Amino acid sequence: MTREAYSFVREFAPEPARELCVDRHYLLCASAGVLRLEAQGQAWLLPPARAALIEAGRAIRVSIPQPVTTASVLFHTGFTAVPPAPLAVFDLSPLARLLVNECGAWGESDEPLDGYAESLFAALAAVTWRLAERPSPVVVPAGRSPELRRALRLTEERLGGEVRFEDVAREVGLVPRSLARRFEEETGMTWRAVLRRMRVLRAIEELAAADTPVTRIAFMVGYASLSAFNAAFQELTGRTPTQYRASFR
Repeated sequence: MTREAYSFVREFAPEPARELCVDRHYLLCASAGVLRLEAQGQAWLLPPARAALIEAGRAIRVSIPQPVTTASVLFHTGFTAVPPAPLAVFDLSPLARLLVNECGAWGESDEPLDGYAESLFAALAAVTWRLAERPSPVVVPAGRSPELRRALRLTEERLGGEVRFEDVAREVGLVPRSLARRFEEETGMTWRAVLRRMRVLRAIEELAAADTPVTRIAFMVGYASLSAFNAAFQELTGRTPTQYRASFR
């Protein structure tokens, strides 16, 4: 019988979206690089400072935009309580990171966990289940209708340049008023609010990928000034870009 909880580390090359579904509660962390997750009509970015807790049997879509190293912990459904939500993405606390690293010594095996290891995995579950009750607000909608999904894709493709709502509406075959209504109905946000979140998510991706100067990243994601970029970033994440990058280390 496989252990009630175990951990593993894997490296992945970039790849397009694919479905992930496992029969255990799944704690997924990126120790290097970035993952993109999509479920329930929303999309998240998972850099090293974050983790995702996925309920057993819940299908999500995972894409890998850049090489990534993941640290994963799987819990048998009888070992822990049901997670607070089917999918929660949250910032890892220092204690949670230490516990993830410590649990890495116990991989998949038919041998049962000893008392010390069982206590470590139970502590990790307690800490991350609590963190999952306060999910990260940095999430963008994935959209339901083909028109809105295309509008979101076009917007994301143009973050580094001039992106105009009227142009996006025309290319998806809707008048601006109709597309604006789609955004309100399907996402609960305006297009401009979604655009801002996309820019912050792209910035997080760049912050995790390399040591590119923050000023350059601001221009890369479409901001004309560093102050405006810093204000938008801090409003969504609660930290400056420099502080957020430091949390990856």
